[in-house]
Amino acid sequence: MISRKISPLQKNITMNFFVYISPWAAGFLAFVLFPVAYSFVLSFSDSTMGRMGRFVGFRNYMDVFTEDLFAVSVKNTLYYSVLGVPLQLVTAFFLASLLNMKLRGIGIFRTVFYLPSVIAGISTVLLWSWLLNSDYGLINYFLYLMHIKGPNWLTDPKWAMPSIILMSLHTVGAQMLIFLAALQDIPKELYESADIDGAGMIGKLFNIKIPQVSPTILFNLVLGIIGAFQVFMQPYIFDSLNANSGRNLGMYVYVQYLFDYAFRYFEAGYGSAIAWILFVAILVITVVIMKTSRRWVYYSGESGDEK
Repeated sequence: MISRKISPLQKNITMNFFVYISPWAAGFLAFVLFPVAYSFVLSFSDSTMGRMGRFVGFRNYMDVFTEDLFAVSVKNTLYYSVLGVPLQLVTAFFLASLLNMKLRGIGIFRTVFYLPSVIAGISTVLLWSWLLNSDYGLINYFLYLMHIKGPNWLTDPKWAMPSIILMSLHTVGAQMLIFLAALQDIPKELYESADIDGAGMIGKLFNIKIPQVSPTILFNLVLGIIGAFQVFMQPYIFDSLNANSGRNLGMYVYVQYLFDYAFRYFEAGYGSAIAWILFVAILVITVVIMKTSRRWVYYSGESGDEK
């Protein structure tokens, strides 16, 4: 057996490595790993905020699935995810395609379309609460000019979630920027070959652009799904602004259900169970998307017969 002697330089490098990562490691253990592990333990107890309860097994998880508000929150969250995420992807890709054109002053337009993504979220929601106001909102005013009666966007349960989805479309700047980078990375030779073959705009879209940016579509899709399942601020603020009209269950989402039990009713054990159900749901959906992505995601450099 050959013994390998570690030199003093290697020992020094190793020691420096652990010293340099120690602040991050301490923060990760204290503020990420420990809270996650602790919430998992709490989910099997009847604990409340400030009091460790007794072990109750899977009772919290079973109670969650029998709660009426759980079904309402899941329905609304799926509504937002299934309809909102594809619309966000299409909007971001469309804007990126427009901003990929070589026009004079295109940088100004890129900045303008990206700007809403960096504005504070609460101020954005307050702005949209004015735009969507059924009495004096700007959107209903334009509908009135076209002799169309605008709906009660924020108080009618049927229009509550479409309002959230509509508002989310103006904050796709980050997705748009990622799509723009992917579009600019497409080799020009592909467009030149398409021009020689007589391909039109639609042909280039479905045979060049979409296949070439499919890894980016996958990336934005996964992040979009994760973000959609965790949407909270917009419906919570909208609902709070219209509290006089009563709770609008049309925009009651899953994280709001989690927030109510964990931080309004202080049921730490029950709230932890709700959070872990959300974690498992996101994990399963992400794994399914990644497993099925090999059928529609194209990576340059892969041979056509690879699976």
